[in-house]
Amino acid sequence: MDQHARTEEMFVAEPGTSFDVLVLGGGSGGYATALRAAQLGLTVAVVEADRLGGTCLHQGCIPTKALLHAAEVAESARDSERFGVRATFDGIDMAGVNAYKDGVVSGLYKGLQGLVRSRKVTIVEGYGRLVGPDAIEVDGVRYTGTHVVLATGSEPRTLPGLEIGGRVLTSDQALRLDHVPGSAIVLGGGVIGVEFASIWASFGVDVTVVEALPHLVPAEDASVSKAMERAFRKRKISLSLGDRFSAVTQDDDGVHVTLESGATLHADLLLVAVGRGPRTAGLGLEEQGVTLDRGFVTVDENLRTGVGNVYATGDIVPGLQLAHRGFAQGIFVAEHIAGLSPTSIDETTIPRVTYSDPEVASVGVTEEAARTSFGDDAVETVEYNLAGNGKSKILGTTGFVKLVRRKDGPVVGVHMVGARVGELIGEGQLIVGWEAYPEDVSTHVHAHPTQNEALGEAFLALAGKPLHAHD
Repeated sequence: MDQHARTEEMFVAEPGTSFDVLVLGGGSGGYATALRAAQLGLTVAVVEADRLGGTCLHQGCIPTKALLHAAEVAESARDSERFGVRATFDGIDMAGVNAYKDGVVSGLYKGLQGLVRSRKVTIVEGYGRLVGPDAIEVDGVRYTGTHVVLATGSEPRTLPGLEIGGRVLTSDQALRLDHVPGSAIVLGGGVIGVEFASIWASFGVDVTVVEALPHLVPAEDASVSKAMERAFRKRKISLSLGDRFSAVTQDDDGVHVTLESGATLHADLLLVAVGRGPRTAGLGLEEQGVTLDRGFVTVDENLRTGVGNVYATGDIVPGLQLAHRGFAQGIFVAEHIAGLSPTSIDETTIPRVTYSDPEVASVGVTEEAARTSFGDDAVETVEYNLAGNGKSKILGTTGFVKLVRRKDGPVVGVHMVGARVGELIGEGQLIVGWEAYPEDVSTHVHAHPTQNEALGEAFLALAGKPLHAHD
C-alpha cells in the first residue's frame, strides 16, 4: 500500500495541532502507547516515517517467524516417511514462500490500521525530529504534545570495516531474498543469527555460523547453549565458535570471510547478525538535553528521560530488545501519563524465545547468574529430559526443561530447549513472576499428553518427588 493510500485511511494532523500525547515512532512501543492513551481518553498523534508496526511487524518478528514456519513445513515433508506418511519434497519456491510471508504481514498490518483508526489516533507521516521538550518537527512542520514519547526502535548493527552491500546482507535484506542460496555464512550466533541459520538449513542451504563468544545464544543458560550446539551440528550446520571476524571480500564466486584465527570461509552470502542498535542518531535528542549512552536513551524507573515530559520506550531503552517488552512499556507510559500509577515492569520476568529448530525459551536468571547473586550453596537446579515426555516423543523432539531455584526458596529461572517450547514459557513466566516455590507448582495437575506436562514433571523432581526423571 502506498503512502497516499495509507493517509486516506487514517486521521491526519493539521499543521500546528497540539496533542496530549505525541509519539515519535509507530512500532510496538509507539503504537501500544498510542492505543492505550487513546483508550484512556487522551488525544494522540503518532509520527511515523514508514509503516505502523515497525521492525517487528515488517522486518523482524512476524516475517521471520513466517519463514521459520515454512522451514518447519519443509522439514516435515522431508521426514514424512518417518511418520508413515508418503510425501515428497521437491524444493523451495521462494516466490511462494515470500507471498505467504507477505500475506501474513499484510493481514496483521490491516488489523493494526483498523485499531488505530477505531481509536481515532492521528497519524503524521514523515521523519520526525525532537525540536523541543514538547515539540516534534516533520518536514518543516511543528507539532506539539503535552507529553512526548520516543519510540524510534532499532536497526541492524554491523562491525567496523564491514560494509553492507552486494553479497553481504543484514536481516532486512535477507528477508527479501528472492532465491535460496547454495551456501551462507552467518556472522553472529545470537537470536537473529540462529533463527536465520535454522531457516536456511531447512531450505537446504549449506550454513556456517561464526560466533566470537564460545557458545551459541550466549545470553542463555550454558546448558541450553550446549544443547543448541549439539542440535545444530546434528542438522549439519557448521559452527565456528570463539573466533572473531577479521575481513571479508566478495566477487562473482561469492564471499570470502577471514577470521582472526586465520581460517577462511567461503559462501554465496554473508549474513551480518551481530545485534541491533538504537535508532536515535540525527533525531535532535541530545540537542534537547536527552542523555544518550552508546546511542541508548537513559530513563528513570518510569521511563522518563528527565527532559520535560519526554518518555522513551522499546529498543532505544537499555535492556532486552524484544517487541513484547516495548509493547508493555508503551502501555506503562500511557497509563503513567494518564495518572494511573501503573506497576513498574520487572525485566527479569520478561520471557525470551528463540524460534529456531529446536526452540529455546527462558525466563528469569541463568544458573550462573543465580550462583553469582546468591552463592553456590544457595542454588538448586534440576533438568527434566524431554525423552520422558510422551508428546515430545510423538513430535520426535529432544531437549529438556531446566529449573533454577534459591535453596528452600522460590524458582528464579526456567530454561527450555526443544520443539515448541516457546508455547510453554507463559507458565514459566507466571512461576518466576509470582515467586512460586516448587511445592506450589508440583501440586497442579498438567494435562497428559502435552509438552506442558514436562514442566509439571520438572517441578515434581525439584520438589523432591521425581517420577519420570532421566539422568
